[in-house]
Amino acid sequence: MDNRAEVREFLMTRRAKIRPEDAGLPADGRRRVPGLRRSEVAALAGVSVEYYSRLERGRLAGVSASVLDALAGALHLDRAERSHLVDLARAAGGSSLPDRTRRRPERPWTISPGLQWVLDAMRDAPAIVSNGRADLLAANHLGRALFAEMLTGCPQRPNFARFTFLTDTAHRFYPNWEFFADITVAMLHTEAGRSPYDPLLHELVGELSTRSTEFRRRWSAHDVRIHAAGTKEFRHAEVGDLTLAYETVDLRHDDGLSMTVYAAEPGSPSDERLHLLASWAAEQAAPAQTQPVS
Repeated sequence: MDNRAEVREFLMTRRAKIRPEDAGLPADGRRRVPGLRRSEVAALAGVSVEYYSRLERGRLAGVSASVLDALAGALHLDRAERSHLVDLARAAGGSSLPDRTRRRPERPWTISPGLQWVLDAMRDAPAIVSNGRADLLAANHLGRALFAEMLTGCPQRPNFARFTFLTDTAHRFYPNWEFFADITVAMLHTEAGRSPYDPLLHELVGELSTRSTEFRRRWSAHDVRIHAAGTKEFRHAEVGDLTLAYETVDLRHDDGLSMTVYAAEPGSPSDERLHLLASWAAEQAAPAQTQPVS
């Protein structure tokens, strides 16, 4: 797979974000484009202008880990951006980098009984399993209740990106829709660097780019993100506003899958509403809901 365009756009957008004064350089006021010049990035990374220009044209094949580290420092990359740069280099054939590019198996993923038991054992907290494409693969009863609007009438496997960009419901469900839209695209970009050979990911990105101008604009920014913990706000149709802390952990036995567990601050209004959500979920319970989401 030729990923030169992705490499080029990623490096150019990172370079454009850095102000000269942030890099310890004088702001001379005569810059035709925002950010640093190629020559300045090259000097900060300790490589020649010709070599950096070659890298920015997308030719990362053969680049060393030390050069990537220097480049990440020069461009002020955060942890997610550094990982993304390394993933892009691996996909390009970085000779000194271990090839850990994930190729997804052809068979559909199915949840193991043990994992579903673990999910169901978490009775007081919404818990879900998802992959890097933002597919919702499995959930416990509270997880299904929390994301009921995404699950109801979904014609295919539930997907957070499709829900966010292709449904009007998402704008109400996510009070801070812009935040969710930004992180959803950034996480898909991160996954594209890790799994450049995933045809289903290419299909998803193509569909969203065609159908959503909001997605297309964000995708062109080439932002990436590792999203593992924090707080999210939801506006549930049945119980109202929820502010939930969450933690996401990788499932070591299933490469590329993660489990996210949500919780409310004890004694808070959200905690009370989470208990109401549990009662609502119990009322809605049906035999089919004991089965995996997928």
